[in-house]
Amino acid sequence: MRFSPSAPWTEAAPRGTAAQRETRLVAALLLVFAAVWIGHLGLSNLVPPVDDLEQLTWAHALQWGYYKHPPLPTWLIWGPEQLFGPNRWTVYAMGAATTGASLAIFWWLLRRLRGEVHAFVALLAVLCITYYNGRLDYYNHDIVLLLASTACAALLWQAAATGQARWWAAVGLGFGLGALAKYQIAVTATAAAVFFVQQGLWREARQRRGAALAAAVALLTVLPHLLWLLQHDFAPVHYAVGSSLGAGLGAASRSFDALHWLADQIGNRSGPAWLLLAGAALLARRLPPGRRRPHDAARALLLAWGLVPLAFMPLTGVLLGADLQLHWGTPFLPFAVAAAMELAAPRAGWAAVPRLRLLPLFVLLQALLLLQSWMGSAGGPDAMRQAHWRNFDAGELATRIAPEARRALGGPVRLIVGPPALAGALAEAMAEHPLVLIDGRLDRSPWVPPDLAARCGALDVGPGLDGPDTQDAGPGFETLRWRTRPAQAGAGGCPPP
Repeated sequence: MRFSPSAPWTEAAPRGTAAQRETRLVAALLLVFAAVWIGHLGLSNLVPPVDDLEQLTWAHALQWGYYKHPPLPTWLIWGPEQLFGPNRWTVYAMGAATTGASLAIFWWLLRRLRGEVHAFVALLAVLCITYYNGRLDYYNHDIVLLLASTACAALLWQAAATGQARWWAAVGLGFGLGALAKYQIAVTATAAAVFFVQQGLWREARQRRGAALAAAVALLTVLPHLLWLLQHDFAPVHYAVGSSLGAGLGAASRSFDALHWLADQIGNRSGPAWLLLAGAALLARRLPPGRRRPHDAARALLLAWGLVPLAFMPLTGVLLGADLQLHWGTPFLPFAVAAAMELAAPRAGWAAVPRLRLLPLFVLLQALLLLQSWMGSAGGPDAMRQAHWRNFDAGELATRIAPEARRALGGPVRLIVGPPALAGALAEAMAEHPLVLIDGRLDRSPWVPPDLAARCGALDVGPGLDGPDTQDAGPGFETLRWRTRPAQAGAGGCPPP
C-alpha cells in the first residue's frame, strides 16, 4: 500500500486572494479572542497562575534543565522577560501567543486536509474548550507542548506526503523540541507511530530512511538535556515519579482515576465544544448533504492525533497506577475535536455549515464562559467566589510586608525565600522583583548566587515559620508568617542587581 495524501471529497483549500482573505479572517478572530480573554483574566485574577510565576522565576537563569521540567518554555520567555520585565502581562502575552500559534497551525492543517469551512468550524469548537479560553493566561510546559505536538502533526503530514529528507528532519526537530518542552511528547510520538504503521509507510525505503533521520535529529536536539539529567541525578524524572507517576494507586483507584480523567477531558473541558459542533451539525442538515468520506490518509492522521492521547493517558493510569493530572490533556484536545468531526462525517456535513449563522452560537458560548469565569473571581458575587489561587491577593500581601522589610534590610529586597508559588507571587508584586530561593534550596534555584543572602539579607515568607523575629501577615493571610534576615557583617556588601 502506498501512502496517498489525496482527499478527493474535500473542498480545495482557497488560493490567492481568497486564501489571504481567509487567513486574515482567522487571524482577526484569534486576536480578538485573545484580547477579550487576556483582558478579562488579567483584570479579574489577583495573581498570575502558579505555572506563570514558575516561568518568571526560572527565567532568571538559562539552564539545560530545571528541577521539575525540561528547559524550552523558560528559554522562550527569557527574551520577552528581558524586554518587558518579569511581570504578569509579559507571561500572559506569552501564554496567549503560544496557544494562538498552536491553534493557527491546527487551523492551517485542517484547512489543507478538509477545506476552509471544516477548518473554521473546528477552530471555533476548539476555542470553546476551557483549556484555551479560561486558561489562556497560562504559560507552562503543557502550552509549549501543545505547540510542539500540533507542529509535529503538520510536519509529519508534509514528510509523509513528500518523503523528502528535509521534512523528516523537521519532524525530528519538532519532536526534539517537544521533548525539551515536556516528556509527554512520548504521547505524540505514539500517535505518529500509529499513523506511520497504519499507513504502511514502513514498507517504503525512503520513508524508513526519513523516520530514521527524524529519530537521529530528535536525539541530537535533546542530547544536551540528557547530559544535564545525568549530571543532576535525573531531578525532573524523580519529581515526576514522586508527584504523579509513582503514586502507586490500587486497582480500584486506578480505574476510577482513569475514568475520571477521561470524563473530565471529554465532558467537562470539552463540553462547550460539543455544544458548538451540535449546533453546527443542526445547521448543516438544512443544506445538501456532504459526499461520502473515504478512509483516507488525512482521516488516519486526525484520528491518530485525536484518539491516541485519550487512550494513552488512562492506560498509563491503569497500568502504572499514576495519579493522572487533569491538565495533562491540554496539549492534545484540539485534535480530539478534529477526530470527533471525522467520526461524525458524512452525516454532519461540516463543509456545508453556514459560518455566519454559527457565529452567534459561538459568541453566546464565549459570553457564558466569560460570565462563569467572572463569577468565580474576586470581583464576582461572594457566594460564587472560588477558593482558588487566582483570588490570592499577592498585591495586598506585598503592600503589608514590603515597606517594613525594606526598612529592616536597609534597602530593596533582593531575595525572597519560601515556597515557589507564594514567594514567586510576592516577588512579582514587588517593584524590585527580587530573586526567589525556592524552599531555601540553592540546588533548585541556580539563578541565586550562593552568597546573596549573606551579602544582601533575605525576606523569609511561608506557613510554619517561627522564631522571635517572625511576624504574622495579618487578616486574610492567617496561615502566613514572615521575617527578615539581615546581611552578615564581613560578607562583602550587597552587589548591584
